[in-house]
Amino acid sequence: MRRYTLLLISDAEEGGHTVRVPALPGLTPEGDTLEEAIANARDAITLRMKSAEKHGEPIPEEELPPRTVTIDVAA
Repeated sequence: MRRYTLLLISDAEEGGHTVRVPALPGLTPEGDTLEEAIANARDAITLRMKSAEKHGEPIPEEELPPRTVTIDVAA
């Protein structure tokens, strides 16, 4: 079992959610609901891991979860 941090980005205008997986750059599953986006992320991570195993590549591990900070910036 491996653990990955998901960053969930919601689109207020069009709806839906995009997922970023910092440990797996380029992996950006989406979903209409948060639940669907998370499920799609789980599937995409599983496929990436199977592909890496098939091609003899290392499976990226998340050593430390990323930290998030929210800042205010004058407009």
